[in-house]
Amino acid sequence: MTHPFPKLAASLGDIAQQGLYRSRRTIASPQGINLEIDGRNIVNFCSNDYLGLANHPDVVNAFKSGANHYGVGSGSAHLICGHSAAHHALEEELAAFTGRDRALLFSTGYMANIGVISALLGRSDTVFEDRLNHASLLDGGLLSGARFKRYAHADVADLSANLEKATGNKLIVTDGVFSMDGDFAPLEELAFAAKSHDAWLMVDDAHGLGVIGQHGGGIVEHFGLNQDDVPVLMGTLGKGLGTFGAFVAGPEVLIETLIQKARTYIYTTALPAAVAEATRASLKIVVAESWRRDKLKILSERFRLGAEQIGLQVMQSSSAIQPILIGDSQTAVDISNALLNAGFLVSAIRPPTVPQGSARLRVTFSALHEEQHVDRLLDALAKTIA
Repeated sequence: MTHPFPKLAASLGDIAQQGLYRSRRTIASPQGINLEIDGRNIVNFCSNDYLGLANHPDVVNAFKSGANHYGVGSGSAHLICGHSAAHHALEEELAAFTGRDRALLFSTGYMANIGVISALLGRSDTVFEDRLNHASLLDGGLLSGARFKRYAHADVADLSANLEKATGNKLIVTDGVFSMDGDFAPLEELAFAAKSHDAWLMVDDAHGLGVIGQHGGGIVEHFGLNQDDVPVLMGTLGKGLGTFGAFVAGPEVLIETLIQKARTYIYTTALPAAVAEATRASLKIVVAESWRRDKLKILSERFRLGAEQIGLQVMQSSSAIQPILIGDSQTAVDISNALLNAGFLVSAIRPPTVPQGSARLRVTFSALHEEQHVDRLLDALAKTIA
């Protein structure tokens, strides 16, 4: 029988040969530091649930109460009949939390980034993107139709040289905490460059919100900046806040523009109101329980010190993301599989997610981990890589 997609089958074979084939694992337990995979209890070191809120009882109960009150589906887009009182309250609370005029909910971070960039720029404009930006930011820049310029990672001098030549509206786009490296964007310098060249600055703080800053305000709070410095702030709800969805916060005129022009906001169903209620509960915990951020810092520093002592090449990260550089893709996969056999889930990150030759193990921490979990992981790494 003739295969209907012979070229696709050959392409999949090439991916596998390069050690780049991706596969899914089915989780039979709630999210947390302990997962059930194939009947085994595994210690989880690859989740973005940094503060351990995805299965927090207050968040779960708020979700249940929201479903009891609003049902499951939201019924329509926000601009039709899908915008509930729960959505509206969450937007107001997120605006207050981030110190901004208003916030606008999106169904995912990917949709938020594509919607914002496309709404703000057209063919006569220019978007400037850090070379290591998340795929959603890069795709948003390309889909906007604007002139697309990438600058060297965290290199404000390179960015400024390109800004000098640009015409039309200019938008600088960067991750706040880079998801695969764990380092911080040089936000103070970026804000200065934006103001100096009459450009807008957009920060995707998916991996900083709730986690970074004394009060969990993210990378913007960490650097002591405000709405005037960073007029476009995107944050996700499915990482530090432990739920699902995303938002954009900024000046009144920005939010009204997005309501009128962001296609990924206008033409999609609103996220369930029960999720909004769960997020409202998680936001209260983020504000009240600073010990979660303090513990993440202690765990991350303990891991870095231990990893360096056993000769691992850790990257320059001050966040809950602590990558170990391996280099070869298949080697990274082999180590990840060996760790799984030892009872630890650590993802092997390979191209095209990261540049060629920089495959890595992406170790992430949760406030629910204990020091003994860190030490056990280090022991397993020492045995696996030795």
